[in-house]
Amino acid sequence: MQRKDLGRTNDVTDLELSWEDPLRRYAELLASYSAARLTGSREAKELYDLHVKDSLHSVPLLPETGRIVDVGSGGGLPGLVWAICRPDLAVTLLDSSRKKCRALLEMAAALNLENVSVVWERCEEHALSARERYALASARAVAHVGVLAEYLSPLVPRGGCLLAFKGPRGAEELAEVESKEESKEESKGGNKRESKWQELGLSPPQLLPYGPRDRNYFFVLWEKTLPCPSCYPRRPGLALSKHWWKG
Repeated sequence: MQRKDLGRTNDVTDLELSWEDPLRRYAELLASYSAARLTGSREAKELYDLHVKDSLHSVPLLPETGRIVDVGSGGGLPGLVWAICRPDLAVTLLDSSRKKCRALLEMAAALNLENVSVVWERCEEHALSARERYALASARAVAHVGVLAEYLSPLVPRGGCLLAFKGPRGAEELAEVESKEESKEESKGGNKRESKWQELGLSPPQLLPYGPRDRNYFFVLWEKTLPCPSCYPRRPGLALSKHWWKG
C-alpha cells in the first residue's frame, strides 16, 4: 500500500462557505427524519460536525465529470453531500433498504437536487445491470475494506476509481488482504511480488489521511487498471462469508 498526506491538505473551508446553507439544511433533514433510522445521532449540529464535514473531505477526490455511486448510502452520507457540492456530477445513491431509499428520495426533493438518482437494490444485483457504469464508486462505514473492493470493482471501468472511508482499523484490514500476496517466479528466474488487488483489476491502494490527526481517519483509493473478472459480482452474501483474498 502507498501512504500519502494528500488528504490532510484538502481544506473544506471553501466548500463550507460555498454550500453551507444547503449542507446545514441537509443535516436538519437528517435529524428530523423519523420514518427510518438513518444515523446514530439525532442532533443537527452533531450530524453536521461529525458526518457532513467528514464527507466534505472526499469532494476534492471526485472525478471532473461523469456518474458516481455511493454504495450503502443509508442517510445519504457522502452521496447527498456530493450532490450538493458537485451539481455537475450525476450521483447515484444505492441502498438495499426500501425505507432508506424513500428517505433519500424525499431529502433530495426537499433540497431541490436534480442530479440524484436513488436505487433500491443490493450492490451485487446492481452491478449486473450497471457494470462499469460509474467513474467512481465509494462506500462509507459499510464493510471490511476487502469486501468493499469486491462490491465496488465491477461498477467501475478501467481508468475509474474506488474510494473507501476508513477509520483506525482500516490499516489492519488492508494488512489482512495484503498478507496473502504471493511471490511468483518470473520467466528470467527472479521473484516478482504481485499485488493481491490485481485479482479484482485494481492497483495497490493509496492511503490518504484526512481530518484531525487524533481521529486517524483516511481514505483508501484504488485505480481500476484491468477489467474485473466476470465471476464478480458473486451472488449476494458470498463477499461477506467467503473472502476472495483467502481463496
